[in-house]
Amino acid sequence: MKNRLIDLNNHLFSQLERLSDENLTTEQIETEVKRTDAIVAVSEQLIRNSDLSLKAATLVANHGDRFKPMLPTIFRQPDTIDGKVAAITDGGDK
Repeated sequence: MKNRLIDLNNHLFSQLERLSDENLTTEQIETEVKRTDAIVAVSEQLIRNSDLSLKAATLVANHGDRFKPMLPTIFRQPDTIDGKVAAITDGGDK
């Protein structure tokens, strides 16, 4: 899975397909249900986080840059090492 909402959507549909498999045993269904519960819990947090970021971006879009200093985390760019996030820095965009 990547780190985009479309990837989360694809992952959720894949899990739904696994739950829909009619060849699963009772034990396998129980395992998939537990996995689904964990995926749903994490997914809900990711969606809440994305919604908060969207609200912050909308605030800046509607009211200009005067709010930007109070919302630094949505404007900071991650540092990457070999394509993986190493740290989040300002990115020079203050």
